[in-house]
Amino acid sequence: MAPNATGERVDVVVCGAGPVGLTAAALLAARGVGVVVLEQHSGTSDEPKAISIDDEALRVYQQAGVVDRVLPVIVPGTGTRYHGCDGQVLFHARGPQAFRLAYPFKNPFAQPDLERALAAAVTAAPTVDLRFDTRVTGFDQHPDRVTVHARTGTTPVAIDAAYVLGCDGGRSATRLSQGVGMTGRSHDEVWLVVDTLDDPHTERFAMHHGDPDRPHVIVPGLSGRCRYEFRLFDGEGAPDRKPSFDLIRRLLSRYRVITEDQVERAVNYRFNAVVADEWMIGRSFLLGDAAHMMPPFAGQGLNSGIRDAANLTWKIADVLAGRLDAAVLSSYHSERGPHALATVRLSERLGRVVMTTSRRVAARRDAEVARAVATDEGRAHLEEMRYRPALHYTDGLVVPGDRPETVGVPVGQPLVFDTGTHRIRRLDDALGIGWAVLGVGTSEADWAAVEPVVRGLDAVAVRVALGDDMPRTGHRTLIDVDGALVRELAHHAGRFVLLRPDRVIAAAWPASSSAETRARVLSWAPASITDSPERVLNHG
Repeated sequence: MAPNATGERVDVVVCGAGPVGLTAAALLAARGVGVVVLEQHSGTSDEPKAISIDDEALRVYQQAGVVDRVLPVIVPGTGTRYHGCDGQVLFHARGPQAFRLAYPFKNPFAQPDLERALAAAVTAAPTVDLRFDTRVTGFDQHPDRVTVHARTGTTPVAIDAAYVLGCDGGRSATRLSQGVGMTGRSHDEVWLVVDTLDDPHTERFAMHHGDPDRPHVIVPGLSGRCRYEFRLFDGEGAPDRKPSFDLIRRLLSRYRVITEDQVERAVNYRFNAVVADEWMIGRSFLLGDAAHMMPPFAGQGLNSGIRDAANLTWKIADVLAGRLDAAVLSSYHSERGPHALATVRLSERLGRVVMTTSRRVAARRDAEVARAVATDEGRAHLEEMRYRPALHYTDGLVVPGDRPETVGVPVGQPLVFDTGTHRIRRLDDALGIGWAVLGVGTSEADWAAVEPVVRGLDAVAVRVALGDDMPRTGHRTLIDVDGALVRELAHHAGRFVLLRPDRVIAAAWPASSSAETRARVLSWAPASITDSPERVLNHG
């Protein structure tokens, strides 16, 4: 890639050093990609905006090699408790199977703490250059690069990058300067958000109070922090008006006595429920709030942005490394767009139902929930949050095969005994950060037809033992230690499973279908490398 007039060039420019931008930078750094992060502010944010991070996101931080920096800033949460009109508990949503992804399900945290932890991690990474006080002003798209124009103070900056990630929030310069619109709506309701200190709440779960006279949310955090959100009514506040302390004191009075110095942040705001019309503009991409904004009632705003980063960064890294053709990058929008839109819609529905101000609707809601939790199926639907959109890719880098329901979904992260290291490890630690081909009870003779996939993707090749026998094999073997590996993969017995770097199942097939699956998978790679003799089988 030819440099611009300043001579500065890099693999990827990340616009925005919020949680999504820093997550993307950490994931790229873990793969050795050169990154420049540009942030218009002078440091990380002091505003505790996002307050909930889920087990999927913590798994992403494990893959980025930074989870040990993140875990100290979270409360290991136990989900959300929903209260009805009379204040009584309707149900406690703890999520699906506990610890399936190796982390607690839904975890309160303070965004400034997370940003500082991530900034420290990427600053320590040798391939990342984090620059504050630098405002992005425009982009020039070229066939082989993007020139990013910015200003550090009064000094103009131009950087040539192979790709640009716009993680620059709801007023994204990456989106606005390139003429991309958003579809959806803004909600008229005004909410007061108050972040407090020295709070008496110690619960490890969020509390949604469906009181139609004053819908509100309480989320306790670390070390006496607590988030309160209250629905405001006519005359109580507007988004462009600072909330009065008298209002804050009155609304919090049912829970605590508060002084002005115990208010960390207080703002009035309205929710947006919008999705960008395009997520890929030439060689630039939109992530997080730049691509989608949603009401907070499902707690998925930040988590959706982290999913964006987890989906896109390994694809870019593999394109830069020559493992994938650049055409696969269009799969980012086709995979993430439908799930993000469904999550936006869920957030709106939860707000309408859980936070209604209609006594009639609230009474009907409470009655229907009571009937549901009286049945095993209804209780599971609510307590396991089965109403959340399932992550299931049917388009993009997936080969549905003869069992499409088992492909395009994430695999869990059980503990395994790894014969390569003779240690008990979490699955992602055993497999590393790249592609993996698992032979689930397959024969040694069947591996020969799969080796081109392993070579073409530089994949780790491992055998999975589900029974009580110890296979005699030249491959590394992962062995079940507590039944969790069997639960994840027993329905793939006798098949090969291709795991993407984001641990979504890309393909699963019997040995008899290896030729067909191999052709589909290798179509994602540049033709020049699929038969390269120097790409040897990697047994891990």
